[in-house]
Order: sequence, then C-alpha cells, then structure tokens
Amino acid sequence: MAGKLIIFSAPSGSGKSTIINYLLTQQLNLAFSISATSRAPRGTEQNGVEYFFLTPDEFRRRIAAGDFLEYEEVYKDRFYGTLKEQVERQLEAGQNVVFDVDVVGGCNIKRFYGERALSLFIQPPSIEELRRRLEGRGTDAPEVIADRVAKAAYELTFAPKFDRVIVNDDLERAKAEALQAIRQFLEL
Repeated sequence: MAGKLIIFSAPSGSGKSTIINYLLTQQLNLAFSISATSRAPRGTEQNGVEYFFLTPDEFRRRIAAGDFLEYEEVYKDRFYGTLKEQVERQLEAGQNVVFDVDVVGGCNIKRFYGERALSLFIQPPSIEELRRRLEGRGTDAPEVIADRVAKAAYELTFAPKFDRVIVNDDLERAKAEALQAIRQFLEL
C-alpha cells in the first residue's frame, strides 16, 4: 500500500526537531524525505542517503523542468529542495514520508498532495518564549536570534494554513498530540 505524507513546519526553536525525532521511534513506518542540495557533501555524507547533491546549474535545470515540490535558494547558489520523483519512490515503497520544511514549502507540498498529506505546524507558546529558548541554546549571536525571532513572527502567520497547529508549551503533551494526530491520519 502506498504511503502518506506528514509535513512539519515551525519557527526555529519551537521544538519541531525534538518532536520529529520522538515520532521516528514510534513504529509508524516513518521515513525522512531525502532533500536535494547544491552544497558539497560534509564529512561522511553520501549522495542519495543524507541528500542528493547537485551542482547549482543542475539544480536550476531541475527547477526549470518542474522537478521540485518545493525549493529555496538560501544563499546565492545554495539551494535546498524536495524532488517529486524521490517522494514518489518512497511512497510507492509504502513509506510514510516525513518533511521538515519551512512554512512556504509545507504549504506547497500540502497543496500538491492534498488529502494524502497531513500538515502540522508546531507553534511556540509565545514570541517571548521562543526568544528565551533560542537564547538558552547558547549557539547564536544576539543579532542571529533577533533575525530568527523576526522571521518567526512572519512564519506564525502561516499557522492557519496547516491541518493542525500544535502549541508546544509542554513538550510531552506536544509529542503526544502529534503522535495522536499522525496515528489517526495513518488509519484513514
């Protein structure tokens, strides 16, 4: 039986990665979508495992050919995107494909797949709490945190476009809510 799609989007610091990593341990036959990128492999990364590595020109050709469900040029010549053919391969193999994408990418994938996809938006309890979490990480300079908070305010305007909004004010409750939503979706 063909798999389904589960899309996660959230502002940085919302707890999305923590929730996804938890869900991957829950016997739901979930598999990450393997994205394409124009950056060079790092360390032991292998083509077709962590990413599909394309040159910037290859990436542009594939964009022009309509091969991507979603993509973004993060920096000049640094692209990331989701190839339709890879997602279809994973679905045909019966995998339930998980996406960790920005809000625009999440909306594009949902629009393309409709009812075959469940879109979940992980929302922080407040912008102030999000700022506190980002500062608590101790990994970003104050100006980077300010940029992420400003971007989060924009991203929060997309929440109503998602099938479910999960407010992560209590991590265990947010994980349980996401698990329940996915179980219900996969049983349809």
